[in-house]
Amino acid sequence: MKGSSMNTHMGNIVIDNEVIAQYAGSVAMECFGVVGMAGINVKDGLVRLLKKDSLSRGITVTLKNHKLTIDFHVIVAYGVSILAVSDNLISTVKYKVEEFTGIPIDKINIFVEGVRVID
Repeated sequence: MKGSSMNTHMGNIVIDNEVIAQYAGSVAMECFGVVGMAGINVKDGLVRLLKKDSLSRGITVTLKNHKLTIDFHVIVAYGVSILAVSDNLISTVKYKVEEFTGIPIDKINIFVEGVRVID
């Protein structure tokens, strides 16, 4: 199990990176302008919209020097400002994931893999 750990006066707490990725994905889906996470087929170079039950596949979580780095591969809505969506995503995810895990976030990288028209 790859996870993020912290020591407390009561013992050691380990949070699996998959748990953090799932939580970050659910927080990201609440942000305005984010249509979904992108799954990338490395062999074909194709990008596809992931279903809600596989949100963590478009997210990579790494722990280095007791700080998290989270990479998002997202698909945004057509007609919205990518900068505004990115700023909103970064601030919301940073606050909520730090509150949830107690581990500070060093970086949040956003890779916009596509644009989708939503009804």
